[in-house]
Amino acid sequence: MSDSTTRSSSLPGSDAVLARLSVLDRFLPVWILVAMASGLVLGRLVPGVQGALDSVKIGQTSLPIALGLLLMMYPVLAKVRYEQMGHVTGDRRLLWLSLLLNWIVGPALMFTLAWAFLADQPEFRTGLIVIGLARCIAMVLIWNDLACGDREAAALLVALNSVFQILAYALLGTFYLRVLPGWLGLDTQDVAFSTWDITKAVLIFLGIPLLAGFLTRRIGLRRRGIKWYEQTFLPRIGPLALYGLLFTVVVMFALQGDAITSDPVSVVSVALPLLIYFAVMWSVSFVLGVRAHLGYPKTATLAFTAAGNNFELAIAVSIGVWGVTSGQALAGVIGPLIEVPALVALVYVSLWLRRRLARSPDPVVGPA
Repeated sequence: MSDSTTRSSSLPGSDAVLARLSVLDRFLPVWILVAMASGLVLGRLVPGVQGALDSVKIGQTSLPIALGLLLMMYPVLAKVRYEQMGHVTGDRRLLWLSLLLNWIVGPALMFTLAWAFLADQPEFRTGLIVIGLARCIAMVLIWNDLACGDREAAALLVALNSVFQILAYALLGTFYLRVLPGWLGLDTQDVAFSTWDITKAVLIFLGIPLLAGFLTRRIGLRRRGIKWYEQTFLPRIGPLALYGLLFTVVVMFALQGDAITSDPVSVVSVALPLLIYFAVMWSVSFVLGVRAHLGYPKTATLAFTAAGNNFELAIAVSIGVWGVTSGQALAGVIGPLIEVPALVALVYVSLWLRRRLARSPDPVVGPA
């Protein structure tokens, strides 16, 4: 029996899910709402905030915002177990299903939902597609643990997604934002971007923290050992990701206050396709995991790694390519508001299915 299976058996049921979340994670939607309100107030009280932020820039992104975005990404990428990537091919079924779901099904589903619900709102539509391309490398580890998934498998899939995003994000962005709509006869003249802009944003806001996270982990493990690194160092830097996210949200809403308050219905319209996306991706992934005889722990891991998205990267790319006041960036900020309660609910569903699968006499649906 694997360590993750033993651990899963000893963990409490779904009634303890919220209790096992840290205060920061449990109330993430609240912190984001507070940051939004603070940004709106700041924008009203300090009308010159945009000029101050734009006084020093990295490309098209102001230096304070760029630092906030890098701070948001670094702790996440310092958690990735890069040293275990060589073992990712140990379970070929899990590997290929994860690649299929994350890099083909997920982006295609979000593309479909974006055009179905937001065809006449190009900025939000593009923002959703950008979210669909950013595969989860952060909160998924929390959802996976809460659902008693396979921790080692989750760490490997997160590492794989981190590297794959560096290599493929810009190409997939060009395909889903320009090439595929052209094939389908969809009008994309209202979406302006260049592949190099997306590539540059990914290299800066994912590449730099990815390299920093890799070096931090490598040096930390070598000098102090895994116990100190994961039990002492990571908990210390973990909150920095939230601080970076909240800073970015405050700035965005300080700059976009008038647009947001004048058309709140458009903002709400982003929530529905996101909810559908989470539900469909998680359900399809869970069913495929069961049919592939992965067993419950790896099935849960497959479902949550496929359903979650890297909103930090989506926000960073949107700001780097279209600007901090863009609808694309705003869609990225709305994402965590929807993702956190949606995936907490799916954790409860997963644990309920775990009990059902454990009692099932059918070898196809029972735990492997």
